[in-house]
Amino acid sequence: QAPENPTAVFEATINTSSRTHTAKNHTATHLLHEALREVLGHHVAQKGSLVHPDYLRFDFSHVAKMTIPEIQQVEQRVNQRIQENLALQEHRAITMDAAKEMGAMMLFGEKYGDEVRAIKFGSSVELCGGTHVSATGAIGLFKIVSEGAVAAGIRRIEAVSGTKAMAFINEQLTELADVKALLKGANPIQAIEKLKNENNDLAKEIERLQSEKAREILANIQQSAEQIGDFTLIAKTLPLDANAIKSICFEQRKATRFVGLYGNKADDKVTLSLVLSDDILASTDLKAGTLIKEFSREIRGGGGGQPFFATAGGSDAAGLDRAYDKIKNILKAL
Repeated sequence: QAPENPTAVFEATINTSSRTHTAKNHTATHLLHEALREVLGHHVAQKGSLVHPDYLRFDFSHVAKMTIPEIQQVEQRVNQRIQENLALQEHRAITMDAAKEMGAMMLFGEKYGDEVRAIKFGSSVELCGGTHVSATGAIGLFKIVSEGAVAAGIRRIEAVSGTKAMAFINEQLTELADVKALLKGANPIQAIEKLKNENNDLAKEIERLQSEKAREILANIQQSAEQIGDFTLIAKTLPLDANAIKSICFEQRKATRFVGLYGNKADDKVTLSLVLSDDILASTDLKAGTLIKEFSREIRGGGGGQPFFATAGGSDAAGLDRAYDKIKNILKAL
């Protein structure tokens, strides 16, 4: 007798293992479906699924994001049924009426004939033609790894079972251990909350310093104001970020016949900010949102905004001076 081909034996083993994992995940979808209906309500219905040897995906009707307690309740119910080791009860070639009397759920996307196959694990009864384990205990463990929306009124759960579930939990525990190590053994929740508060305090302090710097620069740039007819113009490149420049512009909005065009250079990015005082809007046809589009061409970019305030971004820093000249010529022509 010729010896068995080792490659063929290996492939057969892999295929058998793959089918076994698929059967576990397929069975888990039945338990998940029932648990979702128990926790979220009987409006839940399957809208699609994918059963893979490594994971399962389950789409269902529900209008709201699941809360953490709801996810935990669903997991608990599925794992409880796994621990109960519910035996598979398979009913082949039964009539649809008989299946309905058993309380069988019809799965999304399935076409049923006069005779159907009903799969029962405890109180879970569904019409299904897939492969299943002989008892739920074979699944071992069930873990939801994500929950999110895929369409209006449709949510999606991705989950793992068996050794994949254990591997996922171990990864999470390893990450938690790494976090604890970085926090020098402190309670992670308390330590992260403390870091968040400190970060917020630092952000406020940075904002205060930036506002202080902006006020100082604002006082200095008033000296560079240029009178063009009855307009007061400041056209200047400032060493401030976009938020600080915006704050200056909003303060200058209530000035008299004032126009401010401010540039900023950061790395390879160039920005322009334009402000027109309210009295200019009331007495002329000038609009910041319209003008900034013209200036943005000088810096090879684009922009837009409101009638009194608009911004543009581009890449050509040399164009800032051309934009400043352009606003001067526009005002001289009025």
